[in-house]
Amino acid sequence: MSQFQSVLGLPLRHAGKVRELFDVQYEGQPAFLMVATDNISAFDHVLPTHIPDKGAVLTQLSTWWFEQLGVPNHLLSTDVPEPVRGRAVIVERLDMVPVECVARGYLTGSGWAEYQSSGTVCGIRLPAGLRDGDKLPEPIFTPAIKAQLGEHDENVDFATIARLHGEDLAARLRDETLAIYTRAADMAAARGILLADTKFEFGLRDGELVLADEVLTPDSSRFWDAQLWRPGESLPSFDKQFVRDWLAHDSGWDRDGTPPALPEDVVAATRKRYLEAFRRLTGRAFGA
Repeated sequence: MSQFQSVLGLPLRHAGKVRELFDVQYEGQPAFLMVATDNISAFDHVLPTHIPDKGAVLTQLSTWWFEQLGVPNHLLSTDVPEPVRGRAVIVERLDMVPVECVARGYLTGSGWAEYQSSGTVCGIRLPAGLRDGDKLPEPIFTPAIKAQLGEHDENVDFATIARLHGEDLAARLRDETLAIYTRAADMAAARGILLADTKFEFGLRDGELVLADEVLTPDSSRFWDAQLWRPGESLPSFDKQFVRDWLAHDSGWDRDGTPPALPEDVVAATRKRYLEAFRRLTGRAFGA
């Protein structure tokens, strides 16, 4: 159900876990108004509790990154209706490629779990003896096939993407993903943040790859404080891992059925992490 359709009065094209797309016109051409809600998702569930300001942080941080990266992207305008100002942008309609383009510079999360059982991540053989949180010899491309709402994206190897979308497009997705990751990781490192991993989505504009959706936010990325990075130990992050940890270890939820509401302290701590990521990366306080 849309959170914003009643106040916007626009045709709703799609409502996802976190974002809603509305049909609009931009300079006489069809476009989308992309609105980020304050929803937070974990373990393929949308939680019943909102994180205040989260949608605005995601939108404004993505906009900042689009400006920094200098690569073709879907952003057309930040001039949006007042009810969603700050949390919405007008974006180009693209032929989206249904691949989660994941880049990993560090071993953790689902990659760590796979490595422990097979010594590989998405078919890529890694050196023996790595720990959770170790930096990889070089960034790797570990794509996933996008799932329907409520289902889990499926990690696959490069050969699967090549078979589904052709060798040429698969190689372009890999190369562009790793190039953007490398540039973003260098920028984040200069600000004392490690970009452990991130995921991108791309669309096609007359055959050209175009960066789309959100980019390099705490929802789509794993950010660590460089000064607190200790491989093999706890890895405090600026993303929603804090919520995942509470759900997995303290909530009593077995991941079946409706997830529990988040306690006020978890909401406040999560919001603080999102705002700190914004401040550290952009160099200004959120809302300033």
